[in-house]
Amino acid sequence: MAGITLEQAQSKLDEYLAAETAVLSGQAYEIAGRSLRRADLDAIHTGIKVWNERVQTLSAAAEGRGRVIVGRPGG
Repeated sequence: MAGITLEQAQSKLDEYLAAETAVLSGQAYEIAGRSLRRADLDAIHTGIKVWNERVQTLSAAAEGRGRVIVGRPGG
């Protein structure tokens, strides 16, 4: 299983943050073919939490604070 890069994790986090902004302003948003609406805020917040943790972990590893291998979600 290939690990994910900091750039990939940051990109996913950015997508979830954009989804949250769009949904909170009354718009729908799509991630990986799934349309998200206000009712999906829990799922969006879960995604933000997951990807933020991965970004933090990978950032720490990149700064030499430890070696970390992070797999792809669901993989």
